Amino acid sequence: MRIVIALGAALAGLSVIGAGAVTTYAQMDKHSRYEGTAAAVVDDKGNLHVPPDYRTAYQVLGSWAVAKDDGPGSKQLHVVYASPGTIAAYRKDGHFPDGAVLVKEVFDTTTNDMTTGTVSSAGTLAGWFVMVKDSTGRFPGNKLWGDGWGWSWFDAADPQKTTSTDYTADCQSCHEPARQSDWIYTHGYPVLKQ
Repeated sequence: MRIVIALGAALAGLSVIGAGAVTTYAQMDKHSRYEGTAAAVVDDKGNLHVPPDYRTAYQVLGSWAVAKDDGPGSKQLHVVYASPGTIAAYRKDGHFPDGAVLVKEVFDTTTNDMTTGTVSSAGTLAGWFVMVKDSTGRFPGNKLWGDGWGWSWFDAADPQKTTSTDYTADCQSCHEPARQSDWIYTHGYPVLKQ
């Protein structure tokens, strides 16, 4: 049986912007706040938040379908966005630039038979996973920062308050297989390739 994964509502109304300057804190000192779009991502203590404008101001990095444990279709759909300029910077030197923000939407799916086959599409939003590249170790006392990133999971009910308490316990184990590619599964993002 052929399975078709549809992004459906996950990409509805999405505006992809061109490569511009990365909205980062790359030029800022350790205690400065983000500017512009990134102001909604991290505060001066290193607490992360889901940026409210990521669907319209960020670029689509790629998507993942997580297969059901049994039967056809997917149980989750992950759509990943990158802050403006991140893709161009990565293509230039093969690294995520300091201050790059990645936002992964995690949807539970609905699966139905359609004329194209069995189709899984975005259903209920389960939450977000947000990462911020940190090449200088700006928040050494914050347990959600380390190994070159800020890490946080947010339940769909509250994009301003993470449920993560320690990235090594709550986040990093899922990224362990991607350690050699800066903790990011870059092979799943064709847009990063030249």
